[in-house]
Amino acid sequence: MSVLVASDLDRTLIYSAAALGLDMPDAEAPRLLCVEVYQGRPLSYLTETAAGLLAELVRTSVFVPTTTRTVEQYRRIRLPGPASRFAICANGGQLLVDGEPDPGWHARVRATLADACAPLEEVRAHLRATADPAWLLKERSAEELFAYLVVRRELLPESYVKELSQWAEPRGWTVSLQGRKIYAVPEPLTKSAAVAEVKSRTGVDEVLAAGDSLLDADLLLAADRAWRPGHGELAAAGWTAPHLTVVEEKGVAAGEIIVRALGERSSVSWARARSQAIRALSRGRG
Repeated sequence: MSVLVASDLDRTLIYSAAALGLDMPDAEAPRLLCVEVYQGRPLSYLTETAAGLLAELVRTSVFVPTTTRTVEQYRRIRLPGPASRFAICANGGQLLVDGEPDPGWHARVRATLADACAPLEEVRAHLRATADPAWLLKERSAEELFAYLVVRRELLPESYVKELSQWAEPRGWTVSLQGRKIYAVPEPLTKSAAVAEVKSRTGVDEVLAAGDSLLDADLLLAADRAWRPGHGELAAAGWTAPHLTVVEEKGVAAGEIIVRALGERSSVSWARARSQAIRALSRGRG
């Protein structure tokens, strides 16, 4: 049995310094590996143990990093192990094959969005009109597919995200708050659709998935087995599903547990497939 592992990155596998959640004594903190540098400064980490487990996971599965990051932002990350043949960026809007965007997939996504939801510029105009300079740091679009705000989280009114969601929903958009970013994303722009495309191209038998935010919910629902950490939007909402494993730990410790669980499941499936192939070969020789 071949396995596809589609995992969110930020706050699922990799963590900024602010998101590490190292609440133990300093002398007991895990050793960390930096996997992203931005403007000459270290930005994202995982534990060294998780790094070793991830390198093995890449060997025993079709590992597909699956992120809301733009292609440019994703390319800053240097994960352990061999480079993945496939990666999903822009919440499913970009499918990378051997490191390069697939233009055919991107064109299909844009055609779908054009028929299904309000245009990006309408949403950006609303964001600019409603965001308060007292807490707004940046307003940006990503790959000309969706928009996001970078905010001062401590000053953000509790009602803003709810009111934005109520405005966006009838226009075919969804809203997600992740750390300091508020995302406005077209509802048809999903990670699960891009994963289904990779599954079709690779012919895998099983899909495993992991994620922490509302933008990961469709990905987790579409998988055969899924994991989420004890932090993030899904944890705050108490989100669950029959095939979902909830990891109680938070921060980078949760990331290590998730990659271990993904690796154990993938290794079992890989070993089973190898054994079946050997038995089939033996029968053929007999």
